[in-house]
Amino acid sequence: MTSKTVLIQGYRAHELGIFGQKDPRLAIIKEAIRKDLISLLEEGANWFVFTGQLGFEYWCLETLLDLKKEGYECQIATIFLFANHGENWQEHQQEKLALFRQQDFVKIAFERYENPSQFREFNQFLLDKTNQAYVFYEPENETQLKYLYNLLLTKEAYTVKTLTFERLNEVAENFEKFE
Repeated sequence: MTSKTVLIQGYRAHELGIFGQKDPRLAIIKEAIRKDLISLLEEGANWFVFTGQLGFEYWCLETLLDLKKEGYECQIATIFLFANHGENWQEHQQEKLALFRQQDFVKIAFERYENPSQFREFNQFLLDKTNQAYVFYEPENETQLKYLYNLLLTKEAYTVKTLTFERLNEVAENFEKFE
C-alpha cells in the first residue's frame, strides 16, 4: 500500500480576524475541517504533516486528535522551519505549540535563520515529502502562503484539496449547531 502523506497548510488565525476560541466562525471552520479530514482518512491518508502554525493548522491538529480518539488511525508529523519557532509566543499560544511538539514525528529543518533561500528550500522539502495537501487558501486573499500554494499547483501527480470561503458558506447554511 502506498503511503498517503498530506501536508496541512492554511490561513493563520489573525489573517482571518479570529482572536479567540469563542469566535462563532470557528465552529463552522472546524465542521468543514472535520468533514474534509474524514474524507482524506477514508481515502487512505495515513500521515499528516504540519509546520506548527496557529490557525488552520492548529484547528486541523485538534480535529485529527479528536478523530484518532474516535478510532481513526493516522500518524502526525510536525516539521518546524527553525529551532526557535514560537519562542516569543504568549503563554496560551505556548500550550498550542506544545501540542505540535507532542506528535509522532517532530523535527526541525534549520537551527536558525541564515538567508531567504531557507524558506524556498523548506517549501520544496515539504512538497517532496508529501503527495497531497489540504489547504485553506484562496489566491484572492493573498498571504505569504502564496509561494507554497503556487508550488503545490505545479507539482505533477500531486493532489490539492482546498477549503474555500464559498465552501465555508455552504457548511454554515447547513450547520445545525450554529447559533
